[in-house]
Amino acid sequence: MFRILICGVNFLIMQLVYAANGVIETSTHRLIEVGDDIYLAQTTARLFNSNALIVVNDEDVLVVDSHITPTKGRELIRSIQTLTSKPITTLVNSHFHFDHSHGGQAFVDSTFPYDIKVQTIGHEFTRMKMAGSPLSEGTYVRGLSGNRAYVESLKEKLDQTEDKEEKKQVQIQLALISGHLKEWDEIQPVPPTNSFSDRMTLFRGSREIQLHFFGRAHTGGDVVVYFPSEKLAFTGDMMLAGPSWLGDGYVDEWVETLENLKTLDVEKIVPGHGMPFTEIHKIDLVQAFYKDLWGKTKVFFDEGVSSESASKMIDMTNHKDSLGVSRAGFDQLAIKRMYQRMSGED
Repeated sequence: MFRILICGVNFLIMQLVYAANGVIETSTHRLIEVGDDIYLAQTTARLFNSNALIVVNDEDVLVVDSHITPTKGRELIRSIQTLTSKPITTLVNSHFHFDHSHGGQAFVDSTFPYDIKVQTIGHEFTRMKMAGSPLSEGTYVRGLSGNRAYVESLKEKLDQTEDKEEKKQVQIQLALISGHLKEWDEIQPVPPTNSFSDRMTLFRGSREIQLHFFGRAHTGGDVVVYFPSEKLAFTGDMMLAGPSWLGDGYVDEWVETLENLKTLDVEKIVPGHGMPFTEIHKIDLVQAFYKDLWGKTKVFFDEGVSSESASKMIDMTNHKDSLGVSRAGFDQLAIKRMYQRMSGED
């Protein structure tokens, strides 16, 4: 009993130390306080995953994005429960992509120690995508095949490696990725039960939480979660610290969508990947990048150059100083998607 008490005291002391620095470490997550009882949640495992946002209100908890698999969603829930015993009542989807949304069933299926059904919210486009065939979406299919290919490459590397220390590291990574891949077998995407078209405002105790759709960008249904009292915005993948992945995007509309984002009084942006930033002028830099990329791609499209060839020739290194673009060439999937938009496809 005495030993348990000492362990509990030590745990509390460690929590206080981390909290004093605005960072709390759990067994699976790093929780970074970005606002008043608002935490950025990032997994500590060396795996591709999304950011999540934890919002501890007066009487409940709201979460934005659920991670990549139900297992990662459950780990997120356990990490939340180290912060507070308040019930999780709401899950918001920033968009439909698998790395942000496919942990959602953990929130719906979990047996919580309170009799509350979690409310799930997303844009109507996200609802449509997730209620359709989400496991047939290109992003998900490529993610699954990529993980399978990575496992096979690690197995091959393990067979060829003779150095003991290197072999040990490969074995660790192989076990990690193989275990993660197995988690995908459980995925059964859960569409939002509540959807909106332009704006929704939630009031949780003394906190106002605004959900905005400013236009099509990374997907057709990107949601910005805005906290007016904090002047804080969670932007998902609509606005990262640099260019986002464009393979499902609307680059021709993205600049205007970001212009609409500027109507909010924002001092800090928490993106869907990466760390928070306060350099709000980065919106201007990303807008300039997308406008330039669209223009350069349009030249090749009008000349009848294939998207594959164009992706090798497009040079965006004039954005090196502003956004760190150091190599010529661009993602073929992004160029193919822009060609589709230029051809009139939705």
